[in-house]
Formats: sequence, C-alpha cells, structure tokens
Amino acid sequence: MPHTSPETEAQRDSNAPLVVVLLGPTASGKTALALELAERFDLEIINVDSRQLYREMSVGTAKPSPEQQARIRHHLLDLRPPDQPITLQEFQEEALQAVNQSLAKRGAAFLVGGSGLYLKALTAGLRPPAVAPQPALRRQLAQLGQPLCHQLLNTADPEAAVRIASADALRTQRALEVLYATGAPMSRQTSASPPPWRVLELGLNPLDLRQRISARTQALYSQGLVEETHQLRERYGPELPLLQTIGYGEALQVLAGDLSRPVAIAHTTRRTQQFAKRQRTWFRRQHQPHWLPDDNALNEAGRLIEAGLG
Repeated sequence: MPHTSPETEAQRDSNAPLVVVLLGPTASGKTALALELAERFDLEIINVDSRQLYREMSVGTAKPSPEQQARIRHHLLDLRPPDQPITLQEFQEEALQAVNQSLAKRGAAFLVGGSGLYLKALTAGLRPPAVAPQPALRRQLAQLGQPLCHQLLNTADPEAAVRIASADALRTQRALEVLYATGAPMSRQTSASPPPWRVLELGLNPLDLRQRISARTQALYSQGLVEETHQLRERYGPELPLLQTIGYGEALQVLAGDLSRPVAIAHTTRRTQQFAKRQRTWFRRQHQPHWLPDDNALNEAGRLIEAGLG
C-alpha cells in the first residue's frame, strides 16, 4: 500500500481543522475582502505580510488602519522595531501560535497576505535553518552594499538568488548569514513537515492590478510616506535595510534631494509592478488557490469557506 503524505491525509480528513488563506499580489484588495470575510465568519486575521511585522512602518506597508484593526482583531502586526529583524523561523513560531489559538477558539484560522515564502512556510510546514541573527555580519554586509551582496549570493546560492529580489537587502543578508554560519546554502537546508490542517487557499489577481498599484502608490505618498521615512531615518539611520525596500527607498532619495516627488512616485509604481509580477509567478508555481472572480470575489469566497467549514 503506497504511503500517503501527512498533507494529503489532512486534506482528506474532513474532521481536520480548516485554515483559510487569502493571498494575492500587492494592491489586489486583500485587506478589504479579508475584513468582510472575517466579519461574516467571525474570524480574526493573521497577518502574513513580512514588512507589516514591524512597528513604525504603517504608511509604506499599507498596514490596516486603526479603524480597520478595531473592526477585526489582527495578529502579527507591529511585533518588533524595524532594526530587529525577524527571521522566517521566528515568524513561523509566532504564526503557528496564532493559528493554533484561533483553531482552538473558533475552529478555523484565517491567514492573509502576499509574502509567498512566509505563507508557504505555514501551509507546507517548511522548516528553515535555525540560525540566530548575527549583527556584526549584517553590519559588514550592509557596508558592502546590496548590489555586491546579491552578487555574492548568486555565486554561492544561485537558487536563493533567483527567489530573492536584487533589491531585497533583508532576505539577501539572511541567506548569506545562513550560508556563512552553516557552510551550506539556505536553499538546501529547508525541509518540510506539513501541518495537520486542511488548507483552503483563495487568490486575488484582478485584471486592473496595474491601475490599482498606481492609485495605491499615489495614496501612500499623499498619506505621509516621505514623512514616515524621515522619522525612520532619524531614529534608525539611512542604512536600515527596511529603508531600502519599495517605497521607502524612493522616499529616502526624495529626502536626500536625489529624486523629485513625481519621479519617486513613478519609480515606486514601477518597482511595485515588478514586485507584483514576481508575486504572481510565485503563487502560480508554489500554491494552488481558487482564483476569485473580480466581479464576485466576496460571494465566491464565502461559498468556498462555507463548504470548507461544512
């Protein structure tokens, strides 16, 4: 008799608890839909956006507003200040605790976000290498600069370099950190132990995503992205890796006088569109969501969740 994987067994077991996942590229409408679904099914939202884990980064990460957080309880927002990086393993531990609490309290859990690797870590039970952050090494890598660091990663661990965007200093440094600490590429050290849940993945991929990204970018700048970046730069310094990410990097250049505001908005829009393309590629290859129709996403998602809950 062929062996059945734990993931398949959980999926086949109608009594296994249900974890609902709402995924999609940035600006696809996840926050608004998640609030509606959470209210309808009395669920709390577990954040799976890697930048929203950090305090003081609300505008640039499009974090749910205080009013939205008052409507529905959110987990895994504002866990640490931005100069204390959270590893994938640490995120996973926090997220699993939130999932298990929700399962015990409500019989289901609700993950919402667009950080593909973080979602995969939870739904597939990835086991990333347990390497503690190494501040001295990270400072050295920051001094080398992100372009050179990504070249180093591409030489030592090309598989990781393909997954990690060339401008993503945080994940580049983490991959190099694991490599130097263990002597083995991170891409070869991740095993999996699927959790005992049924997973229902719902996906948003609207046809007008480019227009949504353009409008979202304009809104971030009008809501105070440059001012938020100024506060972060003053408190943590311009070398803070999170200040090199999309939006903050351009706002930092505005503050330095290297970019005008309109040019910065255009650059942020283009980088976000490129990022969304990478997200969609990841979701196609790594997940099998039910893609929700643009004109009926709420009702279709509700129907699928009701069927999953039985």
